Amino acid sequence: MADDLDILRNDTLAALAGAQDRAQWDAIRVGTLGKSGALTGLLKQLGKLEPEERKERGQALNRLRDELTAAVEARGRDLEEEALQARLRSERVDVTMPAPAVVTGTIHPISRTIEEMTAIFGAMGFSVAEGPDIESQWHNFSALNTPDHHPARTEHDTFYLPPETEGGEPRVLRTQTSGVQIRTMLGSQPPIRIIAPGRTYRADHDATHSPMFHQCEGLVVDRNITLGHLKGCLIEFLRVYFDKPNLPVRFRASYFPFTEPSMEVDIGWSKATGEIGGGSDWLEVLGSGMIHPRVLANCGLDPAEWQGFAFGMGIERLAMLKNGIPDLRSFYESDLRWLRHYGFSAFSPATLTEGV
Repeated sequence: MADDLDILRNDTLAALAGAQDRAQWDAIRVGTLGKSGALTGLLKQLGKLEPEERKERGQALNRLRDELTAAVEARGRDLEEEALQARLRSERVDVTMPAPAVVTGTIHPISRTIEEMTAIFGAMGFSVAEGPDIESQWHNFSALNTPDHHPARTEHDTFYLPPETEGGEPRVLRTQTSGVQIRTMLGSQPPIRIIAPGRTYRADHDATHSPMFHQCEGLVVDRNITLGHLKGCLIEFLRVYFDKPNLPVRFRASYFPFTEPSMEVDIGWSKATGEIGGGSDWLEVLGSGMIHPRVLANCGLDPAEWQGFAFGMGIERLAMLKNGIPDLRSFYESDLRWLRHYGFSAFSPATLTEGV
């Protein structure tokens, strides 16, 4: 009967010597020493033998088990060491070789423009205010003196959402960040000086319009605020933003339901070359005006005591003008070549406060 033990020993040792990886080694270990292994099966048969034969056979099996257990463990350590050495060889780095080129990311033009606006207005004493993208019709329209029959309330211009409660009024994706101005006036007491950059939504899409775009609106409320304060603030902002100390700026009478008087703001430029500040042409860049007394009253402010001005501008539009970007849709196409060309280094922070 000792022959079968010699055969098991020789077969197991030969199999271990030929194992190439941990998977093969583990299969040999389980096949020999596992609960259903060959050696375990022989140990289970001891109960069928006579006492004297059982003792001699048991001693031989125990010696074989100890021998094979040691051999299995030794081969396992060898395989681990071989795997480690192979990994070290494959991952070895030649420090004399040049480092691989690393493509660094850039800051998106919209993010950089918001940073620049925040830096400029921050130097003027403005803080940044935020509000929800989904607004009530009161915050988005009614509080801003925009009546029910105004064209902006049609489904052709505005994205409507289901009401929060059954039978309630439909909500809207904000068409402007003016709702932030309303929330600020309702939630704090003057003096107020804020800008509200953020996403806005309108049902429009072409080379100069997008269903989702960004606006930056500003609000100042205090005593004895005049049109001169509005003009001085916006002229200074535009000249610093475009880095043109003598940039021509023109205020042109217009109409907005939430301001009175209302003005469009134009800057000098060349239609032929696109140069900002050059030529004899004018380009509209933003809208502004003195806050309508009805808007102040809607927010609980006495128009006889408090006055203010507001303005709003498209962030993409200013970014396009300053950086020579011809198509608004490119901002959202996730083209890496475009982003690398028009993007900004993260190591050049926006601190455009000269002259403010």
